Amino acid sequence: MRVIAGEFRSRRLKSIPGLATRPTPDRLREALFDILAPLIPDAVFLDAYAGTGAVGIEALSRGARQAIFLERSRGAIEVIRQNLAALGLESRASVIAGPVLVTIGRNPLDVVFADPPYELEHEYSRLLDALAQMRPRLAVIQHSARSVLPEAHGCLVRTRVLQQGDNVLSFYEKLICDSAIAEP
Repeated sequence: MRVIAGEFRSRRLKSIPGLATRPTPDRLREALFDILAPLIPDAVFLDAYAGTGAVGIEALSRGARQAIFLERSRGAIEVIRQNLAALGLESRASVIAGPVLVTIGRNPLDVVFADPPYELEHEYSRLLDALAQMRPRLAVIQHSARSVLPEAHGCLVRTRVLQQGDNVLSFYEKLICDSAIAEP
């Protein structure tokens, strides 16, 4: 696995042995960041269910101001920290240990990328609940083509879908839907 573009282009990243994590394929990551390019410079980027941290590191490589990595696996957390240290990115990154639905917080974020393990499919609805409350500028959720995500959820509306093989990226943007605005 490698960084696709930016400051750390072609740098190799450590991966996690075994099948416990499912890294976002390089080709899909490249397509994702081609779409996100205008939003990344100086952004606060959240990589939820971070695994190796490749997606958040890609954001940092392309100019994100800060990346926050959420992960519950101790082995994955160690790999994220090793990858950040190898690239000298510790000062621009935060690694938060624990289940995503507990650690996601309510901090303002520009871009959220979430790639829940397919076996945690039951978390998609609760993840969308949390994201709707956070209202990031853009939330991207990676999921299996067999999983159907809603067109809208709270103050989020799906604006784009990108599919490569069994991997799908659903892009959600925030809407203005405060009750004070909706009232006449």
